Amino acid sequence: MTLENAIRRLAGALVLVGLALGILVNPWFFALVAFVGLNLFQSSFTGICPAEKILTKLGVGSELEKQRTA
Repeated sequence: MTLENAIRRLAGALVLVGLALGILVNPWFFALVAFVGLNLFQSSFTGICPAEKILTKLGVGSELEKQRTA
């Protein structure tokens, strides 16, 4: 899995979980959806994505780099 795909999956999962929790548990969980949306919006301008840094440190996407250098 590439890093870009991992970021998209993480964002999509957080939005869906936030929506479900907002509907079923407490409307304050919609703040999670807003946070994810704002983060995606700002990263499109700045190129800075906290999720990218975290996933990189966890080693996501590094297998692709290993294949390129082999």
